[in-house]
Amino acid sequence: MTGYNTCPRRHTFFEMTATIKFGTSGWRAIIAEDFTFANVRLATAAIAEHLLSRKKNPTLIIGHDTRFFAEEFTRAAAETLREYGIHVLLCDGPTPTPVIAHEILRRKADGAINFTASHNPAEYQGLKFTGPDGGPALPEVTHDIEARVAKLGERAPAKPNDAPFEKIDPRSAYLERLGQLVNFKALAGAKLSVVTDALHGCGAGYLDRALANHGIDVQALRTNRDVLFNGSGPDVSEDNLAPLREAVLAKKAAVGLATDGDADRFGILDSDGTWMQPNHILGLVYDYLVETRGWKMPAARSVATSHLMDAVARHHGTTVFQTPVGFKYIGELIQKDKIAMGGEESAGMTIRGHVPEKDGILAGLLVAEMIAVRRASLAEQLHALFKRVGSEFWPQRVNLHLSEDVKLRTVNRLKADFTSFLGRRVKSLDRTDGLKMEFADGSWVLLRLSGTEPLLRVYTEAATPEESAKIAEETKAWITSAAEEARA
Repeated sequence: MTGYNTCPRRHTFFEMTATIKFGTSGWRAIIAEDFTFANVRLATAAIAEHLLSRKKNPTLIIGHDTRFFAEEFTRAAAETLREYGIHVLLCDGPTPTPVIAHEILRRKADGAINFTASHNPAEYQGLKFTGPDGGPALPEVTHDIEARVAKLGERAPAKPNDAPFEKIDPRSAYLERLGQLVNFKALAGAKLSVVTDALHGCGAGYLDRALANHGIDVQALRTNRDVLFNGSGPDVSEDNLAPLREAVLAKKAAVGLATDGDADRFGILDSDGTWMQPNHILGLVYDYLVETRGWKMPAARSVATSHLMDAVARHHGTTVFQTPVGFKYIGELIQKDKIAMGGEESAGMTIRGHVPEKDGILAGLLVAEMIAVRRASLAEQLHALFKRVGSEFWPQRVNLHLSEDVKLRTVNRLKADFTSFLGRRVKSLDRTDGLKMEFADGSWVLLRLSGTEPLLRVYTEAATPEESAKIAEETKAWITSAAEEARA
């Protein structure tokens, strides 16, 4: 055991703990500030009590990403679970979130604790709890865990015990499943060259290996562990994928495929290095799946996601389920086999017959397959899709860091029943998650508080990038007026 592993044993029983709240995708906090060993033990104890209230002798998988202290937090959680008599299976290295979800289903385990802060900056760590269905825990589950945290108050360190935990390697079974979901024969036959970028996250050895195992020419970037993530964080944003862009252009690759810190989100670059909006990728893949898999079934999207998916559904004579933000809601529809595909604008996607969780690895492979089969760049495919559905869709998202008083004032202002906004007639109001206002011309704006970060998010969509940007700027000015009122 390393010196780091002994750290949790030196915390006192009476150490102060912060409020542990699960957002849209688990609990995330800054390392050493709120994400401490004491709080990890506390959250784990609450999860243990939750599990034991529903089943005797449960088995739980524990995994982690490549972040600082990931192994040490994992050990602290495993020791806590062992004291509750819960059988622990430890992943033998950094493991993507969708791989853990797949392993839960394959082993019929009772769930998993995954230490990851996904795409958040390096100073963050997080804890995701996944249930036996392989999907993110639903609100009724996380509320129960939060209530148990409040009741416990604190949790003493586990008694010293150097007994090993059972370790598992879920990689091979997951890669085998990808072979059943992706048309690798078409990919290999097209003789495409692909560049992948793991952003120093735990997608390394998964996306690149899946391609290489099937004879596809692949170059892999940033596969080594770097707990600082180049100082930029493991987010698949356009700015963070500059090294991938350079490699795609240098290699003259057909596509660049990236995964975020825990590989549940995707980032896509076209052959000319252009970053493709996740919203557009979702529309393209849904259209492709209906055509190639014969799945004439609905899709699902969050309220914040482009209506391009709706237009594709109308084109194919299907429909779209709209959900609150949070992939758990889409996961429910996957479990019930109600949809061909589900996606969120934040680069999350899964398909029928797969895990009810975001999978950036599978998403990247499906995009590569789509390029191989259609023999066209993503820009060409998007232009053709816009033409088929009879309209263009250009979404935009703006993240606003606001003071608490301005945030509260804005939320209160949004309680009004708007008939017009920014000089535009409001055709409909939607309070599925935040407030979404659709205008008479089909454009729309959504304002909602982030469930994972201290932000107010503004989403817009219109038929041109310029109009979408204009709505976003005018909405920011409307919010700023709340700050001026607060100061007056």
